[in-house]
Amino acid sequence: MPFLHGFRRIIFEYQPLVDAILGSLGIQDPERQEPLDGPSYVASEESRILVLTELLERKAHSPFYQEGVSNALLKMAELGLTRAADVLLRNGANLNFEDPVTYYTALHIAVLRNQPDMVELLVRHGADINRRDRIHESSPLDLASEEPERLPCLQRLLDLGADVNAADKHGKTALLHALASSDGVQIYNTENIRLLLEGGADVKATTKDGDTVFTCIIFLLGETVGGDKEEAQMISRFCFQVTQLLLAHGADPSECPAHESLTHICLKSFKLHFPLLRFLLESGAAYNCSLHGASCWSGFHIIFERLCSHPGCAEDESHVDLLRKAETVLDLMVTNSQKLQLPENFDIHPVGSLAEKIQALHFSLRQLESYPPSLKHLCRVYIRLYLQPWPVDAKVKALPLPDRLKWYLLSEHSGTVEEDI
Repeated sequence: MPFLHGFRRIIFEYQPLVDAILGSLGIQDPERQEPLDGPSYVASEESRILVLTELLERKAHSPFYQEGVSNALLKMAELGLTRAADVLLRNGANLNFEDPVTYYTALHIAVLRNQPDMVELLVRHGADINRRDRIHESSPLDLASEEPERLPCLQRLLDLGADVNAADKHGKTALLHALASSDGVQIYNTENIRLLLEGGADVKATTKDGDTVFTCIIFLLGETVGGDKEEAQMISRFCFQVTQLLLAHGADPSECPAHESLTHICLKSFKLHFPLLRFLLESGAAYNCSLHGASCWSGFHIIFERLCSHPGCAEDESHVDLLRKAETVLDLMVTNSQKLQLPENFDIHPVGSLAEKIQALHFSLRQLESYPPSLKHLCRVYIRLYLQPWPVDAKVKALPLPDRLKWYLLSEHSGTVEEDI
């Protein structure tokens, strides 16, 4: 079997040379050696490099020489020994040599072990900065994006010219790797995502399966339902921060299909995801499908559908809170609209003790739609649009205006719901 034959070659053909190279550097067991930045290593580095150079000169014509020095280069990449790696490269080490188990090259390994100086050395010597491994199709940038600890390598790769929008055979870019690897609890790739976006990552990237930059956020929001309260808060905070970054770089959270639309998901569970929904609307996100309008899906329809389906009663605090948040969301949608866009056949049939209030909300929207927008309403809309993105209400309060004007410009229910992000 070729796979087993590869192991036999390591053991019987070039492993003795690898051991000799490691030995010349004072490395007997990479798993249990002393730290390589310790005084004893630093003090004797010059002599070790000299011993290594002499060894390579003696072995230069031995069988399987290139395989041995190339395999040793993988060890140098793992340990971050840039001077030793430079010697190996100048003496025949192959940059494209693959680890016989993982099929990673030295550059992949340097990224996995977070060795940014080694990454630069290898690229300067001609390593393909965008090379993908044969098993997972991961580029060095993909691997660097997946762990917050690898941020130094991510920065170095971007500085060296890695293609930030290169995609694997599934259409997955480094940005999508960074998003998919985040869980909001133990792995926060926020800074990785920020670096990629600042480096030109395309927020419209989509995999062949249809995953977008919002797929991961939508999945994580689903994990907050019925889970541990503390973890849910951590996940919500992470989703909020990443959404801020994505919107700042032009991502559209209101595109269809609906199951990939962050705005649609937040509208459907507006009580649970109220802070994020408020941020989306105050940042200018469309409350209808941004591609096809209200005929595809409408925020107004979703909110009233949720209100009418809640089995509440007058004493039900959850229903009162739901209604209060619904009023805020509706007001935000109204203040984002020069001309209201209600869906066709926008009829409702509320039941229960709060049916009258729900009906009144519906009637007020119908009235706004029936008449041309007033100058006062247009001024409010334009000023709030000018103050976007979030937090609009905080910016309104800072304006040098009389309190009565500020009160009018504020979201109607901004003072009634206090939410911590």
